[in-house]
Amino acid sequence: MLTLLDLFSGCGGLTLGSKKAGFTTELAVDIDPILSSSFGQNFPAVPFLEADVTSLTSGRLKALLPNGVAGVIGGPPCQGFSGMGRGLADDPRRNLLGEFFRIVATVKPAFFMMENVPGLIFPNNKPLLEAAIASLGNKWHIVGPVVLDASDFGAPTKRRRVFVFGFDKQKMRLPSLEDLVRTDASRVNVQEAIGDLAISHSVKGTVDLWSYGVNSGVSPYAQKLRASSGIFTSHQLTAHKVDTVRRFESVPQGGVDPVGKYKRLSWEGLCPTLRAGTGSDRGSYQAVRPLHPVENRVITPRECARLQGFPDDFVFHPTVWHSCRMIGNSVSPIIAEVLLRNIKIFIEPSVMQSAVDDQLESVLQVY
Repeated sequence: MLTLLDLFSGCGGLTLGSKKAGFTTELAVDIDPILSSSFGQNFPAVPFLEADVTSLTSGRLKALLPNGVAGVIGGPPCQGFSGMGRGLADDPRRNLLGEFFRIVATVKPAFFMMENVPGLIFPNNKPLLEAAIASLGNKWHIVGPVVLDASDFGAPTKRRRVFVFGFDKQKMRLPSLEDLVRTDASRVNVQEAIGDLAISHSVKGTVDLWSYGVNSGVSPYAQKLRASSGIFTSHQLTAHKVDTVRRFESVPQGGVDPVGKYKRLSWEGLCPTLRAGTGSDRGSYQAVRPLHPVENRVITPRECARLQGFPDDFVFHPTVWHSCRMIGNSVSPIIAEVLLRNIKIFIEPSVMQSAVDDQLESVLQVY
């Protein structure tokens, strides 16, 4: 009965984390055909709906989820709240925050987990979040908003994000914040994450197939993410101009290129937050990727994926730009897995069956 509705799924960061935590996604929804283009390849057993969440009416949700779900998870688009972007008050994507909570109220799960950027709790944005939470009524035990960093949960990247958790007081035991964030994860640095990829090589006769080199120093973190086939994709090296490469040569580990603002990763440090850039509807701006610790180039999509916590057999878009957008938009599967494992502890089978029975009765009333 550990079932989920995954909203704003993108390429599937939350989907992967929830799968590893022992949940089954009954339905994933996203409107962006590019950012979700590889979802079916990575999750062939998960029903996917390309749709605007505003079209998910009560009747449609009941038809799509006749047995209900235990939880609703998702990260509504963050661009309208981001401190890095314009954060315009009239950005229509801001309204999707309220849609997340509307769907929670409609589906009536036992719990929900929502993720967004820290800008969501800035003074100009927090009232919108508070109103959305208040719309659920007092049947919910709310934990958060709280800012969590993926690096504290075993991801080799500094990625601070706001999480809000909600638990139906009648459907499950109620965890505290301390219960939700409990982890025994060790800190993972950049070298442990991507160091072994430095000696990988292109498979002869292919455009974007790569194989691992002989390396006896593969870290436990990298070993867990390596593809069992020994073959992976999305490791295209960016060919920079000669003068750009010369400029990069002078940037030390941990330093920043003064012209392009590229930060060079440090082997012993963490990766800064990987950003998504924008789609064609918002100007097609590419986010600046960090520089490799020792090579004079930006890191590849596969190195980005490793730093975000995706395994090497995870498929992204064929182009570098859209692959990086997918990764930058995603929730780290690592923090998602930890948080959902912690939630799972508080779900009792008898309580969950009662919740599903309530949802089935609601469905029958429609007919």
